[in-house]
Amino acid sequence: MDALPESVQRLVEGKIDFEGQKRVDQITRVALVAITIVSFLVGFALQSLRATFGTFGSSTILLILVVVPQWPIYNHHPVTWLPVKEKEAKAK
Repeated sequence: MDALPESVQRLVEGKIDFEGQKRVDQITRVALVAITIVSFLVGFALQSLRATFGTFGSSTILLILVVVPQWPIYNHHPVTWLPVKEKEAKAK
């Protein structure tokens, strides 16, 4: 099986920092509540379940495009790990 091209692999890996994860979580929570309310109101005003689910579905797809890719805005605080310590000499 062939390996993925490097550009696709970088896109799929999804390296974001902890602050970016927190930001994505907040955006997702607020957006899903707002999308649900707006979809309900649109469906209620038009008296159409098709409009309700169409609005909800298209808004959810837009939200996925905003939060799933590893946009640079989600990696402003990269984690710096400590260097690996060499193992001390084995006990005699």
